[in-house]
Amino acid sequence: MSNPTPQTGWQVEQNASEAYERYLVPSIFASWADRLVETGGVTEGDRVLDVACGTGIVARRVSSSVGDSGSVAGLDVNERMLAVANETAADSQPSIEWQAGDATDLPFPDERFDVVCCQQALQFFDDPVVALEEMRRVLTSDGRPALSVWRPLEYQPAYVALADAVERHVGAEAGTVMRSPFPTWDGEDLRSLVLEAGFDDVSITIEIGSVRYPSVAEFLRREAASSPVADSVAALEPAVRNELIQALEGALDTYRDDDGMVAPMESYVVTAEEAT
Repeated sequence: MSNPTPQTGWQVEQNASEAYERYLVPSIFASWADRLVETGGVTEGDRVLDVACGTGIVARRVSSSVGDSGSVAGLDVNERMLAVANETAADSQPSIEWQAGDATDLPFPDERFDVVCCQQALQFFDDPVVALEEMRRVLTSDGRPALSVWRPLEYQPAYVALADAVERHVGAEAGTVMRSPFPTWDGEDLRSLVLEAGFDDVSITIEIGSVRYPSVAEFLRREAASSPVADSVAALEPAVRNELIQALEGALDTYRDDDGMVAPMESYVVTAEEAT
């Protein structure tokens, strides 16, 4: 087993939180949220927690499944993300409880939830095992987690090109940030983390989807605007920004079609049960 390295550094500002909801949720996270809710087997009456909810797409998607007899809570450490989540979900039924808090110290009592979802966040926690232990603590004895974690960068060709181009034209730190959503964990690394946290019957599947943008230039603009490198990319001289776009277009030429740019993305999806 390789040594899992925690990823840090993906905390966005208010305008980036809004851009995240506007750009990344429709193009990437909404469809993956639907898969995660389906994998979690959420049914009417379930009490569901969305850990590291961001702007709340999983919580919003799951709310219609639990009905009036169920409940949904979303937790995130970033209050700016939660502000966007609260505004976006104003009409959700049942209403969603938004809670600021740390995934490694969940502010909920034991056995509070039937399902805990966590979409593309486990790789950012400083101690993923502690976060998983906390998820197990707040689950009922027959509750279940539903987790998704991107596969390593080499399985995400658009982001290989993006990170390399940003590193060359913006700087090494910006390149590191753009790579950070994609941990080096393989499936067995992920399984070991979940087992170490006290879960059993771990099931890991590989899901393959895609990301689409109207152009390579829009791919850069929207991804950068939704990330911590937004200011650095915006501050580039026009000539350097054009060089960056040209480099990206060259690297992604085989992923362009008549509707813009499309490339595959791969994720692990994990379910488990509490060990008895």
